[in-house]
Amino acid sequence: MVLQGLRSPPASKQPHTETGFTQGGKQAGMTTIIPGSTSQALAAAVADECGSTLTVPTYRRFSDGETLASIPEFDDSEAVIVASTATNDAHIELLQLQDAAREAGAETITTVIPYLGYARQDKAFKQGQPISVRAMAKAISTGTDRVLLVEPHEPAVTEFFSVPAEPIEAAGLLTGPLEVLAEPLFVAPDEGAIELATTARNAYGEGTVDYFEKQRDYDTGEVELTPSDAPVEGRDVVVVDDIIATGGTMSGAISVLNERGAARVYALCVHPVLAESALTKLSAAGVERVVGTDTLETAVSDVSVAPAVASKLAA
Repeated sequence: MVLQGLRSPPASKQPHTETGFTQGGKQAGMTTIIPGSTSQALAAAVADECGSTLTVPTYRRFSDGETLASIPEFDDSEAVIVASTATNDAHIELLQLQDAAREAGAETITTVIPYLGYARQDKAFKQGQPISVRAMAKAISTGTDRVLLVEPHEPAVTEFFSVPAEPIEAAGLLTGPLEVLAEPLFVAPDEGAIELATTARNAYGEGTVDYFEKQRDYDTGEVELTPSDAPVEGRDVVVVDDIIATGGTMSGAISVLNERGAARVYALCVHPVLAESALTKLSAAGVERVVGTDTLETAVSDVSVAPAVASKLAA
């Protein structure tokens, strides 16, 4: 990683020999990585993986609430922006970084969104509601040439972008920190997450896969979980989902599994949103450990998606 604005070490001492990339994996000049404020550590890790320059943005908030993201030291024809959009401000910041890069002379912009906010609003659930993620995708598409999304809630959201958009798989990375498990059972909190649980099981190398039946009341937000008949007594159980938000679904699953005699219950997620009292709920339910990635930089972000992002950038 090379910081723009700082003197680089002599070429003989440079830690990387790679030269950056363009779409299609073609080698070119050094590509500059632009970090969003919510993805600073991940952006630095991606720069290290790619042997790329890392520019240093500045962020301001004015008295009227408006924000301004700038890249005063950016000087490149290619830019890769790495920015999660977990908040409304983060969405605005991303659009500003895209426009600033283009204004500064970037001819090619790739936007990496480790966590795409509004991804769960992928349909109009009631009359008069928007498809919010489609609106976000349209806005993001105007300032970029390519989009990469790490494990979006629904892969089909890539179709809402008007530029090439691809998902990056990360669920297989989650089992790295796990210790040796006893008769492991990998469980999805609903049928929609069974592919993630299967990917995690395959990455771990052994175990079986099952899932809960889940019913959600979209008026109240309450979730009802119905366990399967899979035997769990004395076994280590790993619950795998793409997102842990408030922790309600995950803590409910953990409680049921502990009541049924599981030896230890682990919670794995790609995106550790961990809103409100989520970690407290998981602890109270008896979780052994929570493992997440750095798509959102939190206390449980023990796994980095940087290698997966770098690999996709070079593809």
